[in-house]
Amino acid sequence: MQIRDLPYSDPGDPDVRSGPRFLIWLGRSQIRGQLKAMSWGLLHQCSIAGLPLGVGFAVQAVVDRSGGRLALAGGLIAVLGVLISVGDTMLHRTAVTNWITAAARIQQLLARKTAELGSALTRRVAAGEVVAVSTGDVEKIGWFVEALSRFAAAAAALVIVCAGLVLYLPSLGVLVALAMPLLALGVLPLLPRATRRADFQREKAGKATELASDTVAGLRVLRGIGGEELFLGRYRRASQEVRKAAVRSARMWSLISAIQVLLPGILLISLVTYGAALAHDGKIDVGQLVTVYSAATLLLFPLRHFEEIAMAYSFSRPSAQRAVRVLSLSRVARPSTVDASPTGDLYDPVSGLMAPEGLFTAVVCGDPDEAGRLADRLGGHAQPEVTKDGAAEDGTADHEVPSVLHGGVPLDELDLDAARTAVLVQDKDPVLLSGTLRELLDVPSSGRVTAGDALSAAQCDDVLNALAQASVDADGDPMNTRITERGRSLSGGQRQRLALARSLVTDPEALVLDEPTSAVDSHTEARVAAGIKALRKDRTTVAFASSPLLLDLADRVALVHRGTVVAVGTHRELLRGEPRYRAVVTRETDDEIPDRPRNGEAIHAIDTIEEIEERA
Repeated sequence: MQIRDLPYSDPGDPDVRSGPRFLIWLGRSQIRGQLKAMSWGLLHQCSIAGLPLGVGFAVQAVVDRSGGRLALAGGLIAVLGVLISVGDTMLHRTAVTNWITAAARIQQLLARKTAELGSALTRRVAAGEVVAVSTGDVEKIGWFVEALSRFAAAAAALVIVCAGLVLYLPSLGVLVALAMPLLALGVLPLLPRATRRADFQREKAGKATELASDTVAGLRVLRGIGGEELFLGRYRRASQEVRKAAVRSARMWSLISAIQVLLPGILLISLVTYGAALAHDGKIDVGQLVTVYSAATLLLFPLRHFEEIAMAYSFSRPSAQRAVRVLSLSRVARPSTVDASPTGDLYDPVSGLMAPEGLFTAVVCGDPDEAGRLADRLGGHAQPEVTKDGAAEDGTADHEVPSVLHGGVPLDELDLDAARTAVLVQDKDPVLLSGTLRELLDVPSSGRVTAGDALSAAQCDDVLNALAQASVDADGDPMNTRITERGRSLSGGQRQRLALARSLVTDPEALVLDEPTSAVDSHTEARVAAGIKALRKDRTTVAFASSPLLLDLADRVALVHRGTVVAVGTHRELLRGEPRYRAVVTRETDDEIPDRPRNGEAIHAIDTIEEIEERA
């Protein structure tokens, strides 16, 4: 695989049992690139190791006053220099290619997992962790993949050169061969402690980054309550903890580096002392001593790769573990047995919630978290994962939870694309990506609903006017005006209505909205609810809400209590006949409940849409 061939047509099925297993799988997936880099690395390392042989021949030729052998030694050194240049260049090229292609493979795997899980991903793993995996962790894992081939080449070169020295000059070669394993493994006892300190540093850095991200995201609120200095002080303390952890980690790695300088130094001193004595006694030639000494000196270069691979592994292992934590998540699904997207009622067998086809169904939950979980279930996003022993991951059940049915067909039996086309869930806090408004609304859709119709139904006139006034390079066209990241330049209500317009443009068979009007005023809320109902006529729509204005427009309303539907009817029927519904919708407190209206009494506490419009 070359960089020009990216992206992968299929990044593969990773081994997500553990971080080290994932690294092994990644190495196997790029075995051709690894072998290619190792081959060039061997050429480079062995060419470097051959230089002492040429230098030794040259020195001995000078001692023997042999011009022919001196010329031959010079030619050998020149050839080795060319091989070193070619090997180094190609090694760098192939190793960096391995790095980039490994990073691309991981990012494709993450993108595939994100598309598979949808909005459920950030409910099961923090969004900051996903970003960290796709940026910094990918780089660290790529470093290990890139360093692995160079380490393998260095280790092979050490074995070859040591064997060659033993054959060339056993009296000194044996000393070098015995010392090399000690030099390579001498720092091994220090690596666990260095790894722990590096992990602690990354943990502190991650907390500091998370604190900084939260502070930036909530800067407007912090300024409003005067909390900037408070959070700035917290970040300063977190930053100092990161600095202290980094210093402690650097001390350990500097100690490892010092040992890797000290031990080879002792070897060279011993080698020179012993070799000089042998040369003095005439047991070896001066050229042979120079050859062995030079070879031992140059062997220190491949030894450096042992330190690098240890550092790369210590940094990449926790990164791989975080990647595995994301990649191991899965959408519980059976093999697809349905070819096309079904149509019909949307039914959840767990809660008993039924959303008839073509009707606007409102759902009232006293617990907002329960509403969010039920919305996820309706979209086929958040189902408990079943472990090998049959127990659910969250411990809530010891059997597989039934899937939501759409037109009588379980969602988890649908192909992922068909399931997403059938049911779309808009979160309570939808995200707007940066780009123009036209790009925001350019989403996969049925083609029935235009961008203008969706914006009108979501009551986005004031948003369009604001964007038109803010437009500098878009010729006053709000559709060409850029929206900042997450729509930070817009108010909460404006962001919510633009996200609603995006969902309406998609025009799925069944649209599930979680509190679609929670950030707008009452008058706008009534008009938005009416716009949704008009635009979604003859289409299945489910809205989780507790606003009387929206509930009064719904064709049917379901009350969910403790995860089960306990009452179904129209808004006004439930107000008169269901105390639990009335308590949620009217926001009754415990003190007010005894004084609430009895069955059959008129309800005057809740304004109707008509009354609000008359006052407006």
